[in-house]
Amino acid sequence: MRDLAKDLLTKIGETVQVSGWVNSRRDHGGLIFIDLRDHTGIVQLVITPDTEKAFKVAETLRDEFVISARGEVRERAEELRNPNLMTGGIEVVVSELKLINQSEPLPVNTHDEGDASSEELRLKYRYLDLRRPSMQKMLQRRAEYYRVMRQYMDERGFIEVTTPVLANSSPEGARDFLVPSRLHPGEFYALPQAPQQFKQLLMVGGVPRYYQIAPCFRDEDPRADRLYGDFYQLDIEMAFVDDGEVVRQITEPLIKKLVTEFAHKELTTEDVPRISYRDAMNRYGTDKPDLRYGLELVDLTDELKGCEFKVFQTPAVKAIRVPGGSEFTRKQIDEFTDLARQNGAGGLAYIVFQANEAKGPVAKFLKPNEINAIKQKTGASDGDAIFFGADGLQKVNKVLGVMRIAFADALGLKDSQKVSLCWIVDFPLYECDEATGKIDFCHNPFSMPNGGLKALRETDDKLEIIADQFDMVINGLELCSGAVRNYDPEITFEAFGILGYTREEVERRFGGLLNAFKFGAPPHAGCAFGIDRMLMELLDAGSIRDIVAFPKNGSGVDLMMDSPSKVDELQLDELGIIIKESE
Repeated sequence: MRDLAKDLLTKIGETVQVSGWVNSRRDHGGLIFIDLRDHTGIVQLVITPDTEKAFKVAETLRDEFVISARGEVRERAEELRNPNLMTGGIEVVVSELKLINQSEPLPVNTHDEGDASSEELRLKYRYLDLRRPSMQKMLQRRAEYYRVMRQYMDERGFIEVTTPVLANSSPEGARDFLVPSRLHPGEFYALPQAPQQFKQLLMVGGVPRYYQIAPCFRDEDPRADRLYGDFYQLDIEMAFVDDGEVVRQITEPLIKKLVTEFAHKELTTEDVPRISYRDAMNRYGTDKPDLRYGLELVDLTDELKGCEFKVFQTPAVKAIRVPGGSEFTRKQIDEFTDLARQNGAGGLAYIVFQANEAKGPVAKFLKPNEINAIKQKTGASDGDAIFFGADGLQKVNKVLGVMRIAFADALGLKDSQKVSLCWIVDFPLYECDEATGKIDFCHNPFSMPNGGLKALRETDDKLEIIADQFDMVINGLELCSGAVRNYDPEITFEAFGILGYTREEVERRFGGLLNAFKFGAPPHAGCAFGIDRMLMELLDAGSIRDIVAFPKNGSGVDLMMDSPSKVDELQLDELGIIIKESE
């Protein structure tokens, strides 16, 4: 069955050959009906006792048996049509029926209806789970998704180039998967976290525009929006580009096309806003803001300076106005407070406006002029609630950023049929690790700092150095990360030197890239889009594992192939590896 809807519907009165799985079987005494399923859909087969041989075969069939049938396509009687199927108006009257293969009773459901199997069971028998119509549709949509991306890139002069999978270790912000070398005992390859160095080397090699649907490997904890182990990204690089806006302008239409033409969703704004990193943190408490709703953070530090309420006697006081928040139940307020505490807050102060008065546990500590200032600055009206954060600016932004998302969830403000896109720009080159107090690269260590070598050497507070780095965000998820690249070896030495790396260490780790830059490297810039995460959002998948054919589970285990697994001692001996038993 190449395409049930388009093929069989045009062959009424003709004899056809169809093959697939038994989706269901119904024995009505003198007639046997079989719903035959393949990747395109379902068609009803009718077997009568007149075809004695076919009827005997039909009596033995069970769900998921593989069969082939030959028969005449005919229209069903009007009262027997099934409006829920594309082929519900026809059936195949079987003259020949062949059993190709049998099936044991299935451990998982292959229908989208009925009792849903657990995710662990589905992943263990993924080859059966893939028979579900929704999974078949997902695979087809994913292939279409790839075609749209490739066509777009090809039409704009990008050259698709594959890069090595066995590579060197690189500081991309996550742990590497290491591969021991048999030919070079004691040495290791690393599976690339991204093709970063290779695509920059392609720019040195004279490739004007590169792209690849690239496999990436990162040994980091699984999350709902991130696959464990391996994932794919649309990797892009452009030569003779020294401004990130060029990359943004050439890739933005592709993402808008995928949203509107591929996913048939509505963009919240036709013009994708550019928001600085600091502005995003101050307004939304995150560098991944969901712009489908407001709930912005409002700075009340000046308005509440000198406030007698001790909680507000801190370096920063901010608030979120929640429309209709006065209707939150005590249970919801308690849950919000617990969430705030889990993220480092001492509690969650709030007031509500009802009958033109401020009420709630905090209201009695506020003077009338302070209440008026809060109301005016936040734009609050009757029925609204104001939730406060008070502490250092960084902590306040973090806590209220989490609360903003929780309020939106509680109010149902996330419309799945709408997509908000934004570019976050002007990231700092460095950031401070709260746990260690040390600074590290904020994003990509290969990014060009604004001001170049002079900025690195003459800026006293290294956290103030800005790089031409940018992200694209889709509905609160990081979709893309990109930058103008650093193609000057001296800037690279200086950037890493600030973190304590010696020139020798930098040479050892990135010698191939740095040596290439000595031979006329052009300015270049690029980015990478997380295409698994984007597809999850575009298709409204409940989990990122639902849009991949063979994912690992939440613990990073492939239940179907039983990996990771132990290997033979002989293999370990060849590699010179001894397993150290954990205590």
